[in-house]
Amino acid sequence: MKTFLAIIAAVALAGCGVETATTAATAASIKKQELEQGQKTMQRAQEKIDAAVGQMQQRAGSAADDSK
Repeated sequence: MKTFLAIIAAVALAGCGVETATTAATAASIKKQELEQGQKTMQRAQEKIDAAVGQMQQRAGSAADDSK
């Protein structure tokens, strides 16, 4: 009887390990997606900043030309 209980306990614990590993893999996948989305958002923001800086430089150049 003790052997039977030990086998059941071992199987139950092994099942928990598999579930934990699966949960960890899922969490890692979600974090990777969040990181990729954050990087894309940061890239789009940088592109908008670069475009705004370019417009400011263009306007500054036009204003300098107009004042001559």
